[in-house]
Amino acid sequence: MTVATTGLSSAEAARRLRDDGPNALPMAKRRHPLLLLAGQMVHFFALMLWAAAVLALVAGMPALAVAIVVVVVLNGVFAFAQEYRADQAAQRLQDLMPVRATVRRDGHLLQVDASELVVGDELVLEAGARVCADGEVLTAAGLAVDESMLTGESVPTRPVMGQQVYAGTYVAEGEATALVTATGGHTRLAGIAALTQEAKPPPSPLAAQLHKVVVVVAVMAVAVGTVFFGVSVLLGLPVAEGFLFAIGVTVALVPEGLLPTVTLSLARAAQSMAARKALVRRLDAVETLGATTFICTDKTGTLTRNEMSVVGVWTPQGEVVVHGNGYEPTGTVDGPPEAVESVRALASTAKRCSPAAHARLDEGRWLPVGDPMEVALHVLAARLDVDGPSADAVRFPFDPRRRRSSVVDSDGVHVTGAPDSVLPLCGAVPGAHEALASLAERGLRVLAVARRPARTGDEESWEGAERDLNLLGLVGLQDPPRDDVADAIASCRSVGIRIAMITGDHPATARAIAGQVGLLGPGALVIEGKDLPADQGELGSLLDRDGVVVARVTPEDKLRIATALQRKGHVVAMTGDGVNDGPALRAADIGIAMGASGTDVAREAADLVLLDDHFSTIVAAVELGRATFANIRRFLTYHLTDNVAELTPFVVWALSGGTIPLAISVLQVLALDIGTDLLPALALGAEPPNKRTMKGRLRTGTLINGALVRRAFGVLGPAEAMMSMLAFLVVLFAGGWRFGETPDMALLATASGTAFAAIVLGQLANAYACRSATRSVRRVGLRGNKLLLWAVAFELAVLAIFLFVPPLPDLLGGHAPSALGWTLALATVPVVLGVDAAMKAFLVRRIRLAG
Repeated sequence: MTVATTGLSSAEAARRLRDDGPNALPMAKRRHPLLLLAGQMVHFFALMLWAAAVLALVAGMPALAVAIVVVVVLNGVFAFAQEYRADQAAQRLQDLMPVRATVRRDGHLLQVDASELVVGDELVLEAGARVCADGEVLTAAGLAVDESMLTGESVPTRPVMGQQVYAGTYVAEGEATALVTATGGHTRLAGIAALTQEAKPPPSPLAAQLHKVVVVVAVMAVAVGTVFFGVSVLLGLPVAEGFLFAIGVTVALVPEGLLPTVTLSLARAAQSMAARKALVRRLDAVETLGATTFICTDKTGTLTRNEMSVVGVWTPQGEVVVHGNGYEPTGTVDGPPEAVESVRALASTAKRCSPAAHARLDEGRWLPVGDPMEVALHVLAARLDVDGPSADAVRFPFDPRRRRSSVVDSDGVHVTGAPDSVLPLCGAVPGAHEALASLAERGLRVLAVARRPARTGDEESWEGAERDLNLLGLVGLQDPPRDDVADAIASCRSVGIRIAMITGDHPATARAIAGQVGLLGPGALVIEGKDLPADQGELGSLLDRDGVVVARVTPEDKLRIATALQRKGHVVAMTGDGVNDGPALRAADIGIAMGASGTDVAREAADLVLLDDHFSTIVAAVELGRATFANIRRFLTYHLTDNVAELTPFVVWALSGGTIPLAISVLQVLALDIGTDLLPALALGAEPPNKRTMKGRLRTGTLINGALVRRAFGVLGPAEAMMSMLAFLVVLFAGGWRFGETPDMALLATASGTAFAAIVLGQLANAYACRSATRSVRRVGLRGNKLLLWAVAFELAVLAIFLFVPPLPDLLGGHAPSALGWTLALATVPVVLGVDAAMKAFLVRRIRLAG
């Protein structure tokens, strides 16, 4: 396709703009924010709490009704804020379109709004500019385009005449003109935007399991309330009073504190992750990390440092090793003296071929300016303190067809390029090809450097200049793996998490890095994106193994990989940093974006942003996610144990036909739920990870499993309930009460206060027992969770207020215990701890015998 050098006429451009529309990314229809907010107020758990609030109001407990409404609204607003923020990913794509573009129209260069570009415009590109429409290259001079955000490839491409450039990419160096072939919704960038919109994040494992927990609890609460309504009527209570009594029992069993406890536990974990350089954008992603079974990680910047550096140079005089830190200009070059001197000549020639690249110091850190590979050559020259280019140099920029660049100056002809491009232009050098193979096997990117003396008259073209060369040497460059990656990968594997490298880089480079960090699994499967099976089932079966490397992937490939692994039952974490990663990040169970080097699109599409881009940060986040899941189980055990103790007095009253008075009232139950239990539960939700968190196999099962039920309903709950009822009955009998009699109101209030105190003190012991499922409180200790110490102190203070501060004792129906009552209530602590220790010792012994 060709275009006149005058470009389009202004009239023709205006006509095409009217016909085709502006050069802007189409945005999908978005739900109104109020609808999003309303959706957070009517999910199942919210509906259950709304019903509880209405019932509490009907039962004459307006304070409780208001408290429940506040819980629902606050959690709904918080969840809405998270969802609304995460829904901005596609909008960020619009920000990638530049504001202005240079075009040729009516024979003149003009600056126009990018939105006014039309198909057929002649677009003028130069270094540093962002490409603002898809186009076909018409002319190019040393053109290099950074397409990493679209392809994942870390090395800039070198488009030539007739090849394509794409909207959203950058011109890294050189200049070009391009004929616009697609604008707005027809660009490749728009296609990725559409994929990002279509990709829907799956519900988190925590959301699914909490839904099950809420359903079970709701059914139990309604069933128990119905039973007690029937029993109360049979025992002679008026129907109206029996109904209100049943409502009170039902509301008491609704876990009003569950949602805020879960939310605050996740929020605290998110805060801890932020301190470890992992920013959580969606709270339930905290727990999803703990459930992760498969991590699909990028290579550049995640497993590696994203710092290209020269690590070795082969010369005909010998081989040298280069030591240094990143792009810092200081370092050492070790090797035979004659080889080091040869490397000095090589570094001078390499530096002359890339005069624009250099490293700059920014806030104490050396950063590359220009192509990282060329910057690495400049750093090598700086470490050897060699001279730079001459002012009168004639340059022949890098061309992808000949794959080399050259400079002619007063010192001669200087050439750098791909070894298979440069070596044929040199005379035979013994050992060169063997050295090339050795460097390549180490996973290094290799450049050949050559030169020759200047000869007048034959350097006016690259054909004349680039011949009869003398090979100076072969340069081995490496993007080194991060120091902690190997340990992080081993840590993942110790808990059964599988890992795959998903990268846009060359398969050989990806394989080498994977081998260096210990990622390659048995069989060393390395496959290119174009060779992946088209069938999703076959794709999942192929990749469902540990240590896979998939190279040269497209955005569609990453999305297919995520969904294929999910169909195999995996909880998939997908990392990414470019626009091309947006769809896969959205579709994965946990999308992880690079914060230091990633794009806004990737960060907005992700659930977790790594502020330092380290793979080891993912592992730290997984550890916190696993700890959070364990914490949710801890406070669920705590809550359910309390429910046993709260419900037992009503069961005893019903089974005795009313001959045994109610040990605690409905208001006392609510005081326990809202006043004394909430803070210890929150403290359990903040239990820090321990050395066992990243040991053992993957976390499996549901939040409420058989072990939790047996512990809460078969051990801790009965122990607490037995002691509270025992204390209640002993105080009654000591006061002269006998079965079938109506106790004196003062005596009943004292006995009820004793039962209430026993439950609170039992929950105090229960809180410490719940810190571990296998170790006794004596082994765990009392100081590992400072928040729990404060929570227990608050719990004791609230107990004193409920028992001693008027008018609360009369309102709740429980007065301060007698000396005998306090003795019995305090005995609940050692009984609960003793029963817990005995159960854990039995389980440990059984596990040892089974092993």
